[in-house]
Amino acid sequence: MPALPNLILIGPMGAGKSTIGRLLAAELSRDFFDSDHEIQDRCGADIPWIFDVEGEAGFRERETQMIHELAAREGVVIATGGGAVLREENRRMLRDGGTVIYLYTTVEQQLRRTAKDRNRPLLQRGDREQVLEEMFRTRDPLYRATADMVVRTDRRGPRAVSNEIVRRVERMIDPLHCKA
Repeated sequence: MPALPNLILIGPMGAGKSTIGRLLAAELSRDFFDSDHEIQDRCGADIPWIFDVEGEAGFRERETQMIHELAAREGVVIATGGGAVLREENRRMLRDGGTVIYLYTTVEQQLRRTAKDRNRPLLQRGDREQVLEEMFRTRDPLYRATADMVVRTDRRGPRAVSNEIVRRVERMIDPLHCKA
């Protein structure tokens, strides 16, 4: 069977990109990279600090540089930040970098998963539900246009989602020889 391509997870905050990405990497014996964590490690500062000092535009520049680096690697699993799809350049790099998987979740699920999280600068302004709904309206079409597949994550455990992704990607690569 041909080698699996890079697996690149996109989707909104709270969709489970980091958790599911780690599970996929372990299952497939691959390295895992979370673009937000890589940015923080490189800067020596957390994302709220970067937003405070450089603004969202500064953070997005760093994000584009990191996506460029990560998408050029081979045989890895990558989790992106929720806003990575906002730039056409990023969407192109993601599509060119491997199989892109949109981890879809509802705003209701996002609210539950991010309720106690104070490390997400975009949720620190105004009504959280309204902010998430607005981001969903803007970003969902971009996620769908970028993705090779859409996988629902709400009301499902990370292991079940990871297993589904492995099965679906294997079928994409070798549809005649995969188990059903």
